[in-house]
Amino acid sequence: MAEADVLDRARSGDDRAFGELTDPYRRELRLHCYRILGSLTDAEDLLQETLVAAWQGLTGFEGRASVRAWLYRIATNRCLNAVRDRARRAPEAPLPPFEPPPPTHRNEVTWLQPYPDSLLPDSPEERYERRESVELAFIRALQRLPPRQAATLVLRDVLGYSTCDVAGMLDTTTTAVKGALQRARATLSERSAAEPVPGSVEERILGERFAKAFSAYDVEALVDLLTDDAWLAMPPAPHEYHGVPAIVSFLRASDAWRGDRRLTLLPTRANTQLAFGCYLAGDPAGLMVLTLRGDRIRALTRFLTADLPRFGLPRSST
Repeated sequence: MAEADVLDRARSGDDRAFGELTDPYRRELRLHCYRILGSLTDAEDLLQETLVAAWQGLTGFEGRASVRAWLYRIATNRCLNAVRDRARRAPEAPLPPFEPPPPTHRNEVTWLQPYPDSLLPDSPEERYERRESVELAFIRALQRLPPRQAATLVLRDVLGYSTCDVAGMLDTTTTAVKGALQRARATLSERSAAEPVPGSVEERILGERFAKAFSAYDVEALVDLLTDDAWLAMPPAPHEYHGVPAIVSFLRASDAWRGDRRLTLLPTRANTQLAFGCYLAGDPAGLMVLTLRGDRIRALTRFLTADLPRFGLPRSST
């Protein structure tokens, strides 16, 4: 059935027709909201707000743009309003169960959450053709940009909308879009060595080596896997450890606290990256996402409060 006919039925109050219009875009809209907000929880809330706003605004949709572009306009502006209205409330920092060494850095993006690969587009080609725009490093970098710069970069460079289209979505001028895009690109200009291809032998071997060293408390073997400028973050905790000596200091303190309790790692994927559900004595203990560079690990991001079943993992390893 032609989109115009479905649109007419939706405007008349047919919620099934509205689903036909919007369901094909739910996954990509949720990912779009996640890119801007950095939080899966917030992204899912904003996806629902977007769909409610679209349902309520159908009579005002004149069809000059595609339904997809119209939904992106609503989603983008809802996200920007949410960032402004909530003033980016930082989640409460968890109390560590042991005395950690002094951090080398303070993480300002404590609301960052991992994104299950199962929520990405269904096609493997679509899923990985824009890997850099889903990886944690990119999402984290977006959170450090002014929100409108982040939205401009995503709409223009990730989604491929024209400068004119982006100006219309953000109710601004093409000159303002060009300026915001230039500043955002300059901030995110750093490039690193490529990661191994997802699912490749190289990635699998590196993951196996990491899991073996980390679960066995083998700090020396773990150090051999890290780049010289590696870092460790643990959202929503604000403290970070940059550099191998700082990471080793934290790991030794952590290992002393967990003693002889068994640590189990179960593999999964998040943000198109290799990840592991962590279980201490059978109980969930966070999700570890690895950022790989070449044949080494550049970053360890352990999400202390991740919902492991959302990543296809059990609630307990026992």
